[in-house]
Amino acid sequence: MLKQLSITLLAAAATTAFAQGQPVIGLITKTETNPFFVKMKEGAQEEAKKLGAKLMTASGKKDGDTAAQITAIENMVTAGAKTILITSSGDAIIPAVKKAQAKGVQVIALDSPFEGADALFATDNYKAGVLIGQYAKAALGGKPAKIAMLDLFPGHPVGAQRHNGFMTGFGLKANDAKSNELSSTPETVCAGDTDGNQAKGQTAMENCLQKDPAINVVYTINEPAAAGAFNALKKAGKDKGVIIVSVDGGCAGVADVGKGVIAATSQQYPLKMAAMGVAAGVDYAKGGKKASGYVDTGVTLIANKAVAGVDSKDVKTGTALCWGNKK
Repeated sequence: MLKQLSITLLAAAATTAFAQGQPVIGLITKTETNPFFVKMKEGAQEEAKKLGAKLMTASGKKDGDTAAQITAIENMVTAGAKTILITSSGDAIIPAVKKAQAKGVQVIALDSPFEGADALFATDNYKAGVLIGQYAKAALGGKPAKIAMLDLFPGHPVGAQRHNGFMTGFGLKANDAKSNELSSTPETVCAGDTDGNQAKGQTAMENCLQKDPAINVVYTINEPAAAGAFNALKKAGKDKGVIIVSVDGGCAGVADVGKGVIAATSQQYPLKMAAMGVAAGVDYAKGGKKASGYVDTGVTLIANKAVAGVDSKDVKTGTALCWGNKK
């Protein structure tokens, strides 16, 4: 009953907006708690206000919650959205996306690619992985590598691109950016899924330390997972001798780089992704063409200590630009 009431209210608000000539745009993120998606939502809200659009938002309960995203797509189409921006949790959403497009709705992928999206505004996640792989290799200084891979979950393109990009940057044999399969070599002594979550990151790292206490490099899918890995290492008394690298470049993550929790992180810009998506939605609503193709929204390596041969920016720069802020 409550669900039906919320859908009815959403539809009524969208109908009012449409009647007033206000473009109606939906944003669906993987979760509403991950700082990356919190900032993406803020970026969309700011751009919608600036351009006079009505923004509807929804999210899954966790990474991989495609059922909630499918419901959100259906609800937003019913409510009159003409553009839907999605950070996909998996390919299960594709049939719902196709149904929406058949009704004239523009569907844009943010951050996470999926088949059939009209356009993709995202970080080059493979490059993000390459950058931290190069940094970790240089920072290790020629020592034999024992690497823990703290991943998202199997089959997701963002997780695969960052994982395989890291391995490529580290100089290990890995799949290319088109593959969703996670590569493995003898140097990657342990792997665990984290769902991009701090608690699961800590558990995965604890399990890896039981498997091989001599791990000296930790790849993490994002900065919450990195924070969890650091907690496990600190608990085991190994936090001083292990290189942790990550992806996001969020404000808290950059602060952790400054504290030495994370050695280096690849910074991406969700505020920019969301703003571009909303702008594309407004253009489409005003009679423009649908957006198309891939737009690279940028990535920058942020490190506390520079290493030879790897281009990076310092923590001050990373703090000024975290999430895409303009300070």
